[in-house]
Amino acid sequence: MSSVPESGSAAGPGRHINAGAPPATVTPFPGTGTGTSAMVAPAGDRTSTASASGTGPTALQTLRALDSGPRGLLETEAEIRLGRTGENVLPARRPVPWPRRFARSLRDPFTSVLLCLGLVSALVSAWGTACVILTLVAVSCLLRSAEEHRADRSTAALRELVATTATVVRRVSDDAAPREREVPVADLVPGDVIRLRPGDLVPADVRLLRGDGLTVHQPALTGESAPVAKQALDVPDPVLSGAGPFAEPQWCFQGSSVTSGSGTAVIVATGGETRFAAAHDGRAGHRGASAFDRSVQGISWTLIRFMLLTPPLVLMANAALRGRGLETLPFAVAVAVGLTPEMLPVIVTTTLARGAARLARTSGVIVKRLPALHDLGAVDVLCLDKTGTLTEDRPVVAGATDGTDRSDPDVLRWAAVSALWTLQLADLPAADALDEAVLDAAEECGPPTSGEVDPEAYEGVAVLPFDPVRRVATAVVRRPDRLGVHTLVTKGAVEAVLDRCAVDREERDRLLALADRKAETGLRLVAVARADRAARSGAYTPADERGLTFLGLVALRDVPAPSAAEALGVLARRGVSVKVLTGDHPGTAARVCTELGLRPEGPAGPDDVVTAELVDTLSDTELVRVADRATVFARCTPEHKARIVSALRAGGHTTGFLGDGVNDLPALHAADVGICPRNAVDVAREAADVVLAEKDLTAIDRAVLAGRRSSGSIATYLRITLSSNLGNVIAMLTAGLMLPFLPMLPAQVLVQNLCFDAAQLAFAFDRPAASVLRRPTVLRPRDFLRFITGFGLLNAAADLATFGVLALALHNASGDGGEAAFHAGWFTENLLTQALVMVLLRTGRTAAERRAGGPLRTAATGLAAVGVVLPLTPLGPMLGMSALPPLYYLLLGSVLGLYAVGLTAARRRYERRHLPEADRAGEEGAAYVRDGKGEPVGP
Repeated sequence: MSSVPESGSAAGPGRHINAGAPPATVTPFPGTGTGTSAMVAPAGDRTSTASASGTGPTALQTLRALDSGPRGLLETEAEIRLGRTGENVLPARRPVPWPRRFARSLRDPFTSVLLCLGLVSALVSAWGTACVILTLVAVSCLLRSAEEHRADRSTAALRELVATTATVVRRVSDDAAPREREVPVADLVPGDVIRLRPGDLVPADVRLLRGDGLTVHQPALTGESAPVAKQALDVPDPVLSGAGPFAEPQWCFQGSSVTSGSGTAVIVATGGETRFAAAHDGRAGHRGASAFDRSVQGISWTLIRFMLLTPPLVLMANAALRGRGLETLPFAVAVAVGLTPEMLPVIVTTTLARGAARLARTSGVIVKRLPALHDLGAVDVLCLDKTGTLTEDRPVVAGATDGTDRSDPDVLRWAAVSALWTLQLADLPAADALDEAVLDAAEECGPPTSGEVDPEAYEGVAVLPFDPVRRVATAVVRRPDRLGVHTLVTKGAVEAVLDRCAVDREERDRLLALADRKAETGLRLVAVARADRAARSGAYTPADERGLTFLGLVALRDVPAPSAAEALGVLARRGVSVKVLTGDHPGTAARVCTELGLRPEGPAGPDDVVTAELVDTLSDTELVRVADRATVFARCTPEHKARIVSALRAGGHTTGFLGDGVNDLPALHAADVGICPRNAVDVAREAADVVLAEKDLTAIDRAVLAGRRSSGSIATYLRITLSSNLGNVIAMLTAGLMLPFLPMLPAQVLVQNLCFDAAQLAFAFDRPAASVLRRPTVLRPRDFLRFITGFGLLNAAADLATFGVLALALHNASGDGGEAAFHAGWFTENLLTQALVMVLLRTGRTAAERRAGGPLRTAATGLAAVGVVLPLTPLGPMLGMSALPPLYYLLLGSVLGLYAVGLTAARRRYERRHLPEADRAGEEGAAYVRDGKGEPVGP
């Protein structure tokens, strides 16, 4: 531990501190000259005797350079510094300016293709086509920028609800006592003194002033997966200094997290000046493409390839059959534009943002990453630990026995000694439920009799808190009447405690067998051991946990959560399988799961729980098969959990992981969707994509439903839009080869496309079918292409049938008047068929749902009205269209009626072949439950 005092001025007394060193010569990271060093040393001098010797500044020199002290900054000084240095936010988190947001919208593949097509049109002097295409690009980018801006504001507001805070030490005046308080991480400034505890994120680059068993996890900086020990060195070690700043124990950096222990530190750099910002340039922490991103990209690039092939095909076909040259290029470009779902980015952003906002408002669930809402709807495997989710947060003590399995209250009382002083001295972010259960049980035992252990007679000296690597916790205590003796009381996992006890192999095997027999009955076991040592003033370390005397076992029983069984049943009916990844004994995990109806199953059959030892023996390919079948995994370390989740993803599953501790961090990153409760440790909340109001499976079910609603709306948009677009393109290509003139002028094609785009915005406000909520929503490119091909051909047939209607209605027309009337007739028919598709091609719905009003029906009505009225307005002749005879409308009504019948029959056939039988049966009579605002909350 450092000798820098907790109170007093920066110039206070301290061992090994060179008080005479001038502050202008401090360089905290010798030899780097970048990042944090700029925040500590004045710009004019980056060299010194200390840095030249490779030792770096002392703790006091660092404080002086920052014009701070162990008592912290004044509140007024902190406000001044915040205004000067800016918020402690990574550059990537800062608001995106409108011009950059607009330019970023151009990177969308569809928008980029449209822009290229518009430029090609301008090069061949097709100014009308070029203007309409560029207008489409501008409108799409503006809408997307506006929706992204609105979504970012909503997401930022939601993030504030789970904003990470830090414990800072500040004063209100020079003579006031320092006071600890929680402040948002963004408000931290260089010179602030902060406290670090298990589960905290290191909020900035800091120099340790005090440390007590502190270890940090820093894989984002170094790639190391194991926690690294940190301590407050007044004089840096020259050997460690040569290994780089990350190896020096007195420095902790933004991007790392506290695994165990506690500490006090001074901030030396914030925001963009940190090592984390310099190394990752705002890209750190970004996940790879999600399941949603991969699906949309697959569909998009398939369409883009077809779009890029369309213009040359149109040109070659017209040249070969009609002898036309480059004059058909604008038409070919317009046909390619007709395939483009340019509203896709806008629909996706709007739908997901609305879903996330509604979920936060109605269920208190915060979605931090918008695509994660779709991934929630696609989740078909949910991985979780049982404690606090399937069971109550606090276990119940079932008994305490010695090494011969005889009841022994002293074993429970020694465990209570360890629990009491762990809670008192470990500075934990939250009280451990197991410790509280042990203390409650010890209190119920009543006062000890003569010769029994009295927990209240002991005073705490030090503590080595529990961490997932050691799997034990140790309290060092003393009795006032036993001078010169310290007692180490260790409790934890049976194997870990026995490894630290002075027992031979035969005795160890006997005790492990005893523990296994008890655990197979479903009990959780905590082993207790102790040792007396000579009192000392130095710090205790895990190396002191050796040569202990085994005392016995404390057995605890998990109480299933009241809502767990029902929630598991609901998730199963939704098509979500639950897998339990726990560090407990296989018997304990199996019993709880059996009580809840979650049948444990493994690679060898039912009731076979997979252990971490088996996982270690499996290759990645073998683990994919085992993970797919098994339900319960026991004795899991954080690395095991992450590997199992990765195996499930490799097997084609979309996975969610629910965790709340430091040990869950690797699995949260490995899953498609990381989920945590709001009371989770800081590092888990920061890593998670979704934050629940409470650790409850019912809340996850509501989040899954919200994800499926959003995904269902997006999928409906894609099916309807792409099938309609494809049908129109096929018809135009066919008509272009059959007719002596172009079936539609380029401007007419593009105006028609613009009208349809405006109507498509209603998809973002559509309510999905009840069947969408009954199973995971997955956007499969192959299924979409099959759907849009089938219905697109039906749409093309209706368009081509219109040729006969137009030929019959316009048989007396000739010349330019006939062409203008033909253009007007097909323009009207196209918009009317698209309106019919919007209303009828919404699969998986009850008759009542299809008849219900809503934004989509209103938009379809408006689209149909535009198709009928626009050619009759003064704008019609400007676009090359003229009025049509009444006979055409009568004949067109017959064609549309036949098309509606065919569309309905094809939709029903599609539903019979692709919707599960249970969904079709449920659609006929299931009540569709809605909330007070009419929103669907479940079938």
